[in-house]
Amino acid sequence: MGVVVALDENRKEASGIGKLVSLVGPGMERVNELILSKAGSNVEMIPEVANHLISSGGKRLRPMITLAAADMFGYQGEGHVKLATSVEFMHTATLLHDDVVDESDLRRSKPTARMIWGNQASVLVGDFLLGQAFKMMVEVGSLDSLEVLSNASAVIAEGEVMQLSAAKNMETTEDEYLAVIKAKTAALFSAAAEVGPIIASAGKAERAALRSYGLNLGLAFQLVDDALDYGGNAADLGKNTGDDFREGKITLPVVLSYRRGTDEERAFWQSALERGENGDAELEKARGLMVKYAAIADTIQRARHFGEIARDALAPLKPTPQKEALLDVVEFCIARVS
Repeated sequence: MGVVVALDENRKEASGIGKLVSLVGPGMERVNELILSKAGSNVEMIPEVANHLISSGGKRLRPMITLAAADMFGYQGEGHVKLATSVEFMHTATLLHDDVVDESDLRRSKPTARMIWGNQASVLVGDFLLGQAFKMMVEVGSLDSLEVLSNASAVIAEGEVMQLSAAKNMETTEDEYLAVIKAKTAALFSAAAEVGPIIASAGKAERAALRSYGLNLGLAFQLVDDALDYGGNAADLGKNTGDDFREGKITLPVVLSYRRGTDEERAFWQSALERGENGDAELEKARGLMVKYAAIADTIQRARHFGEIARDALAPLKPTPQKEALLDVVEFCIARVS
């Protein structure tokens, strides 16, 4: 296995999550060590494929949230490290599977694992990482944590199938789309946050607060990604801009533009996304329609709305450095489009 790439000091501060990175630094060192250990295997291809994605420079936001949420309630022990690693493995497995389903060529500006080793290897290594995640959950010995994370795993899979069903379907409603991202993206953020107070033996109110925080942060995070795909750059997004369009994905900017457009404009969306007529010229036209109908701006506004709900979820909790850092994460997620 190679060495997991760490964020340098300048990137920490520039990212807007420097406070969180500093607070959970020692814990994340142990998480990174455990990632390297648990991603290892005597089957040579497994660590090669796993490390390709694991070491590609992701922010590790979800496991950092788990560590901070546990520390917020005074947790003493190592269980949160295993849970945080489990969360990261679940996320990595989802990315490996996603790239196969979406036929993606790039992930974080690098060729996807499927482009190097093929679809079968990507799916099977994702399954291996899921298995390792559940082994670590069992080792922690917290049935409540196991219940929350295993439920999240099932919900994420449901979200993937929901997205597949909605793919290239221009009649998808905003409510239907929000249901997809609630399952596909927000469920893991929610679980990552909730297992912190669980492992720290906090009360039901604290669990509910972190669960809501994570859920709404995840919704905001995904909506910002949706906006960035049409109005951002590859560095912020971690993949090529316009990929959602080329893959025929129905995201919120598309839903809003389609519903607000004329019959002629709706016919364009149908030809572009349902029938695959989605070259560079069509992408530019799609962006123009999104500007015309304020679809990107309204997607960002909805992201801000969910970000405020996430902030309000933490409001009743007593002030701690971890709480302040988690609030900064909300601002970081939204600021990617500012």
